[in-house]
Amino acid sequence: MKKSKVFWMYFVAAIIVYAVIQGMIAGGQLDQYYSNLFILMSINVVLAVSLHLVIGITGQFSIGHAGFLAVGAYVSAICTMKFELPFFAALLVGAIVASVAGLIIGIPSLRLKGDYLAIATLGFAEIIRIIFLNMDYVGGAAGMPINQLTTWTYAFFSLLLTVVVIANFTKSRHGRACIAVREDEIAADAMGINTTYYKVVAFALGSFFAGLAGGLFSHQFFLIQPTQFGFLKSFDILIYVVLGGLGSLSGAIIAAVLLTLVSMYLTEFPETRMIIYSLVLIIVMLYRPSGLMGTKEITDYFKFGKRSKGGNLDDQKPSS
Repeated sequence: MKKSKVFWMYFVAAIIVYAVIQGMIAGGQLDQYYSNLFILMSINVVLAVSLHLVIGITGQFSIGHAGFLAVGAYVSAICTMKFELPFFAALLVGAIVASVAGLIIGIPSLRLKGDYLAIATLGFAEIIRIIFLNMDYVGGAAGMPINQLTTWTYAFFSLLLTVVVIANFTKSRHGRACIAVREDEIAADAMGINTTYYKVVAFALGSFFAGLAGGLFSHQFFLIQPTQFGFLKSFDILIYVVLGGLGSLSGAIIAAVLLTLVSMYLTEFPETRMIIYSLVLIIVMLYRPSGLMGTKEITDYFKFGKRSKGGNLDDQKPSS
């Protein structure tokens, strides 16, 4: 009952944030620049949280997330531009196809570990990019023109759906099984946990939301090209998770928001943008090698405050 109240409290707070920003956009207080900033921030949070499930919760080192982003982007763009489907349906189809792609790459490759898995997922992402690069149906290297359909409403509720689903998955018995795989795969297997099954499930679920982010991403800009989904894009998403703290959902969200802000505000300095961006990352990792949040969630600090306020059980014992 208490957890339900906490959930609805956070849910109502999120809706209030959405309503305030939407009202400011509709009223003209926030111009197109800030509207695009909030949308891009939401897309990056969806990407960070989806990869957090694969790396932070299940412990599978994947650097091919840009491949699933590309699948969702191109499939949803084909649905709207070629088949004239509604945007919502196009987002759903793109996410489902990305999830299927996650299953196809996950079933054979997730039997690998460590560097071998990273190389396999990176190879998959490059295969996807090369396929779209040589496909005339979607414009090839020249790119595919797309109508701008992504709005703050679509971006926010996609973010909210992603966070709620992955947070609840992590707290479920399936999520605990994934954490057991992350901590010690051999011990988890000895305890009867089907490690391959749970790795594939986490991989497919993460791919689904990466595809959802891809649909939002492609319809935010008027043109998508295969060069936007190279291996550097996978590393950008990986940085969100590592910088926020492996195993911390709120850390991935905070890192995605901060790095999006840093990246957007440094666009005015194209010569030094990547240098400053890299220095910020180096400084943070030097002083916080475990990430901004480590393995903790932001709610853990509120729980700590409640315990300290109540005191220890020993302090409440009557003195003799």
